Amino acid sequence: MRALVVYESMFGNTAAIARAVADGIEASMHADVVEVSAAPATVPADVTLLVVGGPTHAFSMSWPSTRRDAAGRAVNLVSRDRGIREWLGALPGVTTRTAATTFDTRTTSRLTGSAARAASRRLDRLGFPLIASPMSFRVTDVKGPLVDGELGRAHAWGKALGAEIAVRRPTRPVTPSAYERSYQLRHPYTKSRLSEA
Repeated sequence: MRALVVYESMFGNTAAIARAVADGIEASMHADVVEVSAAPATVPADVTLLVVGGPTHAFSMSWPSTRRDAAGRAVNLVSRDRGIREWLGALPGVTTRTAATTFDTRTTSRLTGSAARAASRRLDRLGFPLIASPMSFRVTDVKGPLVDGELGRAHAWGKALGAEIAVRRPTRPVTPSAYERSYQLRHPYTKSRLSEA
C-alpha cells in the first residue's frame, strides 16, 4: 500500500499541510509528497490513497491569473507554473480503485469558497472513490501563517485516512462517500458517473 499526496502551494502554507498529512498517513503506509509540477501524468497503479490539496483562490482552485496575482505578493512561490486545476484536468479516468480525498487552505473568512470541494468534484467525475469529505485548513491571512494548531490537525487527519485505508485493504471495498451518496440521491437515473469523466 502506498499513498500519494499531490499539492499546490503559493507561500508554503499548503506545502506544510501536505507534509503534515503525509506524516500522519505514514503511521499506516508509505506516503510520497509531490508538488504538483512534479506530479505524475497518471496515478500509479500501486497507489491506494490519493490526497490532493491546494490553496483556495477566488472561491475555488487557483487559475493562472490568480497565481500571477500571488506572484506579485512574493518573490519565491512554491507552485508557479501549474496548479491542481490543470493537473486534475489532464488526468484520465481511473482504471483502478484508488481511494481519494482533498484538502485546501483558506483564510478564516467565511466567504472564501473551497478549492478542496472543487477538486473533490473533479476526482469524483474521474471515477475515484472518495474516502472522506474535503477538508479545509485555515491561514490567518492570504500569505499566512497557518492558524495555530492546524499542522497538528492535518497530521491527525492524515493518520485517520491512513488507518481507514489500512482497514479497508485488501478485503473491504471502498464505500461511497457522503458526496457520492448525496449525488446518487439527487440523480437517481444516472447509471454511472464514470462516463462523465
